[in-house]
Amino acid sequence: MLRKLLFIASLGLPVSAFAEPCLTATSVCTEWVKLRNGPSRSLIYRTYALEEKNEGITRALIVVHGAGRDADNYFRSGLAAAFLAGALEDTIVISPRFASNSGSGCRDSLAQNEVNWPCNGDSWRSGGTAMNDEKLGSFDFADELLRKLARKEVFPNLKAIVVSGHSAGGQFVTRYEMANQVHDKLGIPVTYVVANPSSYAYLDSERPNLETMELLPFGDAGNCTTYDNWPYGLRRRTGYTAKISDDQLKQQLVARPVVYLLGELDTLPLAGFDSSCPAMAQGTSRLTRGQAFASYVNKKYNAQHKVSVVPLCGHNARCIFTAEPVLPILFPKQ
Repeated sequence: MLRKLLFIASLGLPVSAFAEPCLTATSVCTEWVKLRNGPSRSLIYRTYALEEKNEGITRALIVVHGAGRDADNYFRSGLAAAFLAGALEDTIVISPRFASNSGSGCRDSLAQNEVNWPCNGDSWRSGGTAMNDEKLGSFDFADELLRKLARKEVFPNLKAIVVSGHSAGGQFVTRYEMANQVHDKLGIPVTYVVANPSSYAYLDSERPNLETMELLPFGDAGNCTTYDNWPYGLRRRTGYTAKISDDQLKQQLVARPVVYLLGELDTLPLAGFDSSCPAMAQGTSRLTRGQAFASYVNKKYNAQHKVSVVPLCGHNARCIFTAEPVLPILFPKQ
């Protein structure tokens, strides 16, 4: 490797344009991202440095972890997918870490100035405000990543960005897709890939009938009074999303490109399945919830969102992201 780099340098070519991907889920492949010019910062795993010019990168894949906040494992899944797609050389793979230490429930070790994202309630998965910096929401972290990727002086040949997440990460992505304010300012197409979340943010009071899956006005609002509150609906939003009108959220959800990846076998209430009443109002399994929501936004709001039921996969990020039919979704052709 050293001999190769010395040869490239001797030709007067930028070494960074020929950089090798970083392929280990260790500190060697991590980088700190300052938010709003610091000192608050959050950690990412990445295959290439965000601050070094790289002419070889044409795609970016962001992979958001689940409730375990195991960004290292999700980075491995992203690497496995990129390897199978033959995309390691021209794709920057990023897995952000939404570290949380609430004293109960989430007990991540935090570095100096590392953002402490909320564990439960209005959590990081729905744009929640940081516990140690009230000016920051978790969607601000994703905004910063997208802005860094869109810099032409660093990635001059980047042509596509995919923001993906599984389980709690899928919850993050579906809500970030409808809420973020940078999508139309980047100058680079962004696609959102939502995999196996436990819930979605509905745009009105309709919910699927649990027997027929027909969408009807929710009939149990008297008992399940929170069914339409954020993050299950649009009422009582806080933080990042509170500044955006209902109409704008609806317009953005409909207009932006989304693919829902649903495990064919993700039909059991396992692995952190949300069994609260507002979640159960959306269906009895992650599979049926995803199918119902996609049908709802496409038929009622004329969205063009796509659904891919991934054969033989349950609630498993590695299975979903490395499935052959999924690879062209995560790594679109240039």
